[in-house]
Amino acid sequence: MLNYILLIFVPIAFGLELLHAPGVWIFLVSALALLPLAGWMGRATEELAARAGSTVGGLLNATFGNAAELIIAGIALSAGKIEVVKASITGSILSNLLLVLGLSIFLGGLRFTTQKFNIQSANIMTSLLTLSLLALLLPALFDLAERSYFKVDPRLPDLSFSHAAAMVLILVYLANIYFSLRTHRDLVGSGGEEHHHEANWSIAVSVGVLAMATVGVAVMAEFLVSSLEAATATLGLSEFFVGIILIPLVGNAAEHFAAVSFALKNKMELSVQIAIGSSLQIALLVAPLLVLLGWTTGKPLDLVLQNPLELGALFASIIATNAVVRDGETNWLEGFLLLGVYALLALAFFFTPR
Repeated sequence: MLNYILLIFVPIAFGLELLHAPGVWIFLVSALALLPLAGWMGRATEELAARAGSTVGGLLNATFGNAAELIIAGIALSAGKIEVVKASITGSILSNLLLVLGLSIFLGGLRFTTQKFNIQSANIMTSLLTLSLLALLLPALFDLAERSYFKVDPRLPDLSFSHAAAMVLILVYLANIYFSLRTHRDLVGSGGEEHHHEANWSIAVSVGVLAMATVGVAVMAEFLVSSLEAATATLGLSEFFVGIILIPLVGNAAEHFAAVSFALKNKMELSVQIAIGSSLQIALLVAPLLVLLGWTTGKPLDLVLQNPLELGALFASIIATNAVVRDGETNWLEGFLLLGVYALLALAFFFTPR
């Protein structure tokens, strides 16, 4: 029902854009309009997945799970907002690991004293996540080595290394998909807690909704990015803060609701899979695709995170997530601690000059 109500912001955003309204209003309304559109993209993908069978359906969900974020970041990249794009990659990972997982564990823990999940599956995902995020940190270490040891201009080597790293990360992502859907499906599965979605839409309706929602997300993202500078000036926010906190909240909204709703039904296995799985997809697919997109469109984007706070935040999210899921059970206090870490990082990013 909420997805229907929030759709009213789509025509309002068009009206404000046509009337050349103040940028801050276009930015805020476009952000609200993106929430239901991202939700409809997710719903249409689920409907197609339900009709395609378990293997193809799993591949569809894995591939299109973060499509809204990819579109928003792609629009920002085409507008030359490189730092916003980089910040949104980091912010999406932090949002999923700390905010989505934390809120799910906290609210689920208030209803159920202890919630359990498949520890083996969770450990596989967190191990892969750790390796993936370390791969994302390597370009920063490469840049640091160039600056401090080789004393060379780091721009071209950074870009070449990022292109190569993007290709490797995509190969790792494809290997993970094959591992999860084919060779070790039972091991990575939810231990009997599968989410079976029964198809209610025809293929034609699903494809139509997916196409319309995708176009809507692209248009609203264009409005959002074009009004970004005016909005940040009015609200007193840095583009870095918008990229690392606000844009991931909009792009991840559908997953936020899904993960929390499963936790409230005592299906913590699914909540953990959504939160960690989405972070894996950002690190292994979305980030590399954006690098390759920038390469092909003449908008150079590397994977070097030069802000030490971003690097520290990624390490903190890995440590916190591993500490919570390592025993295969959760309680509300663990969720509250994850939310606390996210709040502290958000405050630090807010006061970070950019």
